[in-house]
Amino acid sequence: MTPASRRERPAKPALTHEGIVATAVALMRSEGLQRVTMRRLAKELDTGPASLYVYVANTAELHAAILEELLGAVDLGPARASGDWREQLVDLLGSYTRTLFQYPSLAHSALVARPSGPNYLALVEAVLSLLHEGGVPGDRAAWGVDILLQVATATAAEQSTRDRDPGAEEEHNALVSALRQATPDTYPRIAALGDDLFSGTPEQRLAWTFRMVVNGAAATPRPS
Repeated sequence: MTPASRRERPAKPALTHEGIVATAVALMRSEGLQRVTMRRLAKELDTGPASLYVYVANTAELHAAILEELLGAVDLGPARASGDWREQLVDLLGSYTRTLFQYPSLAHSALVARPSGPNYLALVEAVLSLLHEGGVPGDRAAWGVDILLQVATATAAEQSTRDRDPGAEEEHNALVSALRQATPDTYPRIAALGDDLFSGTPEQRLAWTFRMVVNGAAATPRPS
């Protein structure tokens, strides 16, 4: 078979940052974030890895761009709704956490990824707006937003790891058993609290954590 001349081949679409990120997101959804490397992405786009570095500096920046793209799915509606600002903040952060839950590998990447696009900025602005509405001083809100997003991200990363680990349930059961068998003489506080150490659903405990951080930020002055 005679190979087709270069002149007869259809021209490849021009590379763009948006097109690269869109392809990376599709690749992550089908194969997982661990497969989204510059080399694999270049193959998907029918180009060389060197061509991608014009638009994306490295794999870390690529993962940050993927995270930025997916943050568009976070529901920012609670920041514009009426009602208790604390509950609105819990709903907003819950939506962010659930977005990361959908992509376990991305949750781990989000612990170190630093997106800086409009979707991330909109999320930060929404959290700050609710803290402002609640009367949290600006200097405390400036530090508090970082902690709130860290809690949500770490929770998503931890839970996604457990969901993928076949031995996670057995380890959890072993921990529960050890705590329940703790003797009052040696571990009086563990014995006194008993089953309350494991009470509540994951959703309830996460919402309580958000409220605890917010209340702490509001009541704790920053060091001078």
